[in-house]
Amino acid sequence: MNFAFSEEQEELRRSVRRFLDDKSPVTEVRRLMETTEGYDPKVWAQMGNELGLQSLHIPEAYGGQGYSFVELVVVLEEMGRSLLCAPYFASVCLAANAILNAGTEEQKAELLPGIASGETIATLAFTEPSGKWDANGITMEAVPSDGGSGGSGGYTLDGTKMFVLDGHTAGLIVVAARSAGSDGTEGISFFTVDGDAPGLTRTALPTMDQTRKQAKLEFSGVKASLLGEEGAGWAALSKTLDQVAVCLAAEQVGGAQKCLDMSVEYAKVRIQFGRPIGSFQAIKHKCADMLLEVESSKSAAYYAGWAAAEDNDELPVVASLAKSYCSEAYFHAAAENIQIHGGIGFTWEHDAHLYFKRAKSSEILFGDPTYHRELLAQRIGI
Repeated sequence: MNFAFSEEQEELRRSVRRFLDDKSPVTEVRRLMETTEGYDPKVWAQMGNELGLQSLHIPEAYGGQGYSFVELVVVLEEMGRSLLCAPYFASVCLAANAILNAGTEEQKAELLPGIASGETIATLAFTEPSGKWDANGITMEAVPSDGGSGGSGGYTLDGTKMFVLDGHTAGLIVVAARSAGSDGTEGISFFTVDGDAPGLTRTALPTMDQTRKQAKLEFSGVKASLLGEEGAGWAALSKTLDQVAVCLAAEQVGGAQKCLDMSVEYAKVRIQFGRPIGSFQAIKHKCADMLLEVESSKSAAYYAGWAAAEDNDELPVVASLAKSYCSEAYFHAAAENIQIHGGIGFTWEHDAHLYFKRAKSSEILFGDPTYHRELLAQRIGI
């Protein structure tokens, strides 16, 4: 394992940062926050056509570039730094990984090229009104539409999915549901549904973090196609959620680093009692503690990215470790950023609150630190 990024990976970082500095300044973030769609289609197309970001870790056989999770971590870190408003996380981290983990070769060849090019916005719907992130939270049943086994790929779905990232704009939705009478991790399968399918009602949800859109999806006799093998969905979903935890940790690292940078910059220029506030011991300690946590977060996220890239046996353990630690580090950095800025940091006009809200929502998303520490304990046999 190499603990340093290669020159090619660092150049990728620089290219993505330049692009995001140009296309996702805070003024544009604030504008897109107020829109229903939550992203700019032109910028989304540029991401796919000019930088190939949507295709980064998708294998070449399915229209991608064939890079690894390490490169994906680099890109997501920069996106977290700039609070990019786009359906990238939903399409690439959620849907693409679910298809890669569960789909047949034919299904991957059919579904992934559209995601890789950016033409298809996709997402994964598995959380329900209970808000649980585990297998017991999946209660939606899939009924064979022909009354038989459903082997022909025909099913109908009834129920509700909540907190679906970019679910109101996605053209392809991967849905986790279970066969009638099953419980726990048994009987769970993946299905694909068109975003405009008859019987599907999509409602955008009000969110604390307006930079990341979520939706409520209501299914009423919606026709769906089986993705992969029937009843084998939990193994694929579990792996997908571990990969998603790594992706979110990388995003959190970028946001935490930005909060640290904002704090240090302000501490250098804000004059109080005739001297920069950064010269006061209390501010020095805050910045030092933030630096320690941010650097530790990078170590956790980068190691988790390596484990995901290598499909290492350690992935389930380090994914939960990274998600729990990076969540708390980001939230602490965002809160301290506001404290260091003082009164101005509490105002709507200041950018600090945007990172605070993203930090809090990301902390809860896909399981809070307590949930992941419990999961980590279970996985190492404690």
